[in-house]
Amino acid sequence: MRVHFSWVLALLLAGCQITQPENQTTPETNGDSSSQSDSVTESSAVQAEHDTAAIHKPKVATPQEQSDLWKRIGMQLKIGIPNNRSVAYYRTWYLKHPKHLEIVAQRAKPFLYLITQKIEDRGLPLELALLPIVESAFDAFAYSHGSAAGLWQFVPSTGKMYGLEQNFWYDGRRDVDAATDAALDYLSVLGKRFDGDWYQAIAAYNSGGGTISRAIRKNERLNKPTDFFSLDLPKETTGYVPKLLALADIVAHQKKYGIDLPEIPNEPVLQLVDPDEQLDLAIAAKYAGMSVKELQSYNPAYNQWATAPNGPHQLLIPVGKVTTFDKNLAENQGDGMKLIRYKVQSGDTLSVIAAKHKTTTKVIETANSLSSNVIRVGQYLMIPTSVKDPKAYALTASNRLKRLQSLARGQYKIDHVVQSGESLWTIARQNNVSYRSLAKWNGMSPLDTLRLGQKLVIWKTSSDGAIIRTVFYHVRSGDSLSTIAQRFKVKTNDIIQWNDLANEKYLQPGQKLKLYVDVTKVSV
Repeated sequence: MRVHFSWVLALLLAGCQITQPENQTTPETNGDSSSQSDSVTESSAVQAEHDTAAIHKPKVATPQEQSDLWKRIGMQLKIGIPNNRSVAYYRTWYLKHPKHLEIVAQRAKPFLYLITQKIEDRGLPLELALLPIVESAFDAFAYSHGSAAGLWQFVPSTGKMYGLEQNFWYDGRRDVDAATDAALDYLSVLGKRFDGDWYQAIAAYNSGGGTISRAIRKNERLNKPTDFFSLDLPKETTGYVPKLLALADIVAHQKKYGIDLPEIPNEPVLQLVDPDEQLDLAIAAKYAGMSVKELQSYNPAYNQWATAPNGPHQLLIPVGKVTTFDKNLAENQGDGMKLIRYKVQSGDTLSVIAAKHKTTTKVIETANSLSSNVIRVGQYLMIPTSVKDPKAYALTASNRLKRLQSLARGQYKIDHVVQSGESLWTIARQNNVSYRSLAKWNGMSPLDTLRLGQKLVIWKTSSDGAIIRTVFYHVRSGDSLSTIAQRFKVKTNDIIQWNDLANEKYLQPGQKLKLYVDVTKVSV
């Protein structure tokens, strides 16, 4: 037992020697504690230096922390910019036209944050935030004469496929929030279809997935490369992707190319609100404390002077005005529309009632869920009417169309009422104008069908040497269309078209007629 105890004691003493602190004085150090102290001091100084460097090391701001939204986008581009001649061509074009980029930046300012946030939330390439520049130059009211509309330029069929309603009151293709969701849904589908090849997916957004797939299969049969730049595609699509890539390169490398895009603050501008009731846009603007025109500029989907009766009712409102809007909406619940309860009288028609209340038959039909224009005496109709003069709603579809037509370049204008069996092509041929121009003057696609009674504007070029003046003539007793036409050297049918007289049998003394007269042929 004693031997065992001695052995254990020896082990314990040895263990104490092995585990003693390193700075303890030992025979090996000859009791020189100063060298140990210097070593500790040096170590502490190095550590302090590292700590100080860590404190003063500048923090790299994340994309989301950038003050400029363009930088937030530019830091997250990932599709890649190829060294390609067509990309270089469009990059040069944009750099030579900085004014275009300034205009685009101004238009993008209200919407770009919203679009960027939605793209980030989905984990999609940030290059897609620049797609509205290529599509519409960020014009929320853009309408191509191929019938595409809005920032993302949806054609009617694709818009409906992705849930964008289109009716008399509302066109979801121009609803920036809804159309952005639809566009990103569509692009996500295309991204998967083309196995993450975003050049091909973006090209497909322009010309359709079928077009790109056929081009790929063709190259495969010919043993050719199937990358985007090797495909045989429509001319527009061939330039479409390089335009986007050129823009992305400029956004990401502004200093390199010596250009400064107008800064867009990296913060939300607009907030989506849903009043859950139909609102006159003038009343909605009053609730928010802003002008009708500004409200319409953020909400271009509404064709008329109010939101749609059965929805959507959603509006994009500046973030700083949302609280005021919500407060006023709550205090005036149900008072956002001016409604008149009208009892149908003998001789009334929808068109007569509409004219009496300065509205349209379509408004009355939709407000009362009428399936036809048949009404009966004694029937009550709810007539929604705008609280302000129609001119106050400057950006409604009708006012935009009037502005477009007033800007057409021609010597004189004909107002044509569509008759049974007519088409854009037949009317254009009859008036010796291009059917594409005719469609453009009337805010239509060349493929659109016409409605019986629809009014069209036709701009006519006068004959050589003619000087056309607009004359307003007051009908005198004994006048007829033929005598007036003869007096002013114009055609009877032209007078009828200029003044929408197709359904009027007789002229009335004092009635005012608009005539386009060649003053070289007649004195006026």
